[in-house]
Amino acid sequence: MSSFVVHLLRHGSTEAEGRLIGRTDAAPLPEGIAACSARARHVTGVDIVTSDLRRARAAAEAIGASRGAVPRVDARWRELNFGAWDGLAFDAIDGPAWAAFQADPAGGSPPEGERWPDLVARVADALAAIDRPTLVVTHGGAMRAALAATCAIDFPQLWNIALPHAALLTLRLWPGTPRVGQMIGLVT
Repeated sequence: MSSFVVHLLRHGSTEAEGRLIGRTDAAPLPEGIAACSARARHVTGVDIVTSDLRRARAAAEAIGASRGAVPRVDARWRELNFGAWDGLAFDAIDGPAWAAFQADPAGGSPPEGERWPDLVARVADALAAIDRPTLVVTHGGAMRAALAATCAIDFPQLWNIALPHAALLTLRLWPGTPRVGQMIGLVT
């Protein structure tokens, strides 16, 4: 059984910096799209998949246009749904509630939002649909969920992995075993 690589690229900067943007469809900044294109320039010979949110989709479309490719849109690569907190400035979120969620995202969700295990399951399903070298333009939460699904990294440790805008994470996967992978590179 041969392996293949999946490159996960976090979208670039957006007009909503300083806000919690999960499902909020924030517009990408031109410099954010350019940063993603530059980061992906050496990632060749891959299919391109993207979240349906425009901050990821615009970068994927720019990368695809430079290669004569059309990205496939897959909403399973969306960011975590932060519910009532989505789109708020961080200082507008109830501090103790935010701290409780960060300490145990599997134990609850933001008000009207999505639970961490649900994001991990959604991303694991999206990974299972990939069977060849692929570049996925997505979000920081989805990238951490991919690490949880493929490398069994627990949530508290995932916060130790820096994933700034335009970060590139590369995983080696094997067909038929989407939850068992080996991280082969991390570029931030």
